[in-house]
Amino acid sequence: MGNDNKNVFYYLKGRIQSNQKLYNSLRVLFIVLSSFAFAAFFFFFIMFLVPAFQELFPGRKPEITYSQELTKDPAYKKTIALLRRDIERFSRKYNSFNTGQSYIVINTTDNRFFLYRNKKLIREGFCSSGSYTMLQTTGDKKWIFKTPKGKYRIQGKTTNPVWKKPDWAFVEEGLPIPPKDDFSRFEYGVLGDYAMSIGDGYLIHGTIYKRFLGMPVTHGCVRLNDEDLEAIFNTLSIGSKVYIF
Repeated sequence: MGNDNKNVFYYLKGRIQSNQKLYNSLRVLFIVLSSFAFAAFFFFFIMFLVPAFQELFPGRKPEITYSQELTKDPAYKKTIALLRRDIERFSRKYNSFNTGQSYIVINTTDNRFFLYRNKKLIREGFCSSGSYTMLQTTGDKKWIFKTPKGKYRIQGKTTNPVWKKPDWAFVEEGLPIPPKDDFSRFEYGVLGDYAMSIGDGYLIHGTIYKRFLGMPVTHGCVRLNDEDLEAIFNTLSIGSKVYIF
């Protein structure tokens, strides 16, 4: 009988210890889940509820007051005069960039163009600009294919342009570089119907790779589709400004 009581005692003790371990495990799990829930609620509160409360209960807006005494203060008069002078200076600078003449703005980040006439946007669309890749020969010579940024002018306009391939075009194709005026340097029909020069060999022209418009894939020139190119060619004149950023 004594052995039976001991067995029962050890059995109950084992069950109690097992239940205690289960209780401790559930307690730790509850604490962890509660911590995650609190963190999620706090994040939700900061990200969504606080801005919502700020919109529902906006703070007091500052009031603009007019003081006769303040206008008589010499320091105030000096500050106002400086501000007016700055406004006039910036207005003149803005007007020098934004004249009534036609001009084009080229965004090389989004590969889009914006054509203006009489200070109004008359056409916009996709273009392609420099790929920013580098080509290097076995020697030290290398080329980085990027579209220049800044303020330029249309320096020349050509219909049915012919592309005179530079040295890098042959290096890129793995071909030997021919003499300067070799016939192999001249290619017809690859620049579209029109081309406009902005200097240093950079052109605004057409392309036979229209599926790549909107992407940075060129060797530095700006490519356009046929319709946009014709509209820009007929709108811009020699001397028209070209803004590239």
